[in-house]
Amino acid sequence: MAYSMKDDIKKVLISERKLQATIDRLGKQISKDYEGKNLLLVSILKGAVVTMADLMRAITIPCSIDFMVVSSYGSGTTTSGTVKIIKDLDIPLSDYDVLIVEDILDSGVTLSSLIQILGTRSPRSIKICALLDKPARRKAPVKADYIGVEVEDEFVVGYGLDYDEKYRNLPYVGILKESVYTKNEESAE
Repeated sequence: MAYSMKDDIKKVLISERKLQATIDRLGKQISKDYEGKNLLLVSILKGAVVTMADLMRAITIPCSIDFMVVSSYGSGTTTSGTVKIIKDLDIPLSDYDVLIVEDILDSGVTLSSLIQILGTRSPRSIKICALLDKPARRKAPVKADYIGVEVEDEFVVGYGLDYDEKYRNLPYVGILKESVYTKNEESAE
């Protein structure tokens, strides 16, 4: 039998159906809260691309979008603590209410730095929408204004979330088998 990514998943944590219901709920709340405002959704690539695509379709008010690539992970499983902007925004923020769209709020290190950086660009407001919130891993004092699902301290992949650039295309969020990432970390030593 051929290998499938599903073989590396210990358990489906959030089904496709629950993800869609979560995105719909977030879209309704954001649409209500930003009515009459100049909303700019800022997606943090690559992980948030799936969340962003579905969320912007669930938002019923006019909004603009832009993208950033920011990294604090490299190819490991824990944050390096150093945040790098790899691709910056194209749109000036001065007339926008910025909503940062993230796949997961984990350590908070990346978002903490990002909020400081974007805050110097004079947006009307900055808030965070995180599909997943993992408070057990928090290292920086960051809280999302919109949270899809709070998750335990498990290594999750799918729906944009990856391990070593794989599993992003799974249509659900699953817990990755520990043997997958410990095997790769051991071989890197």
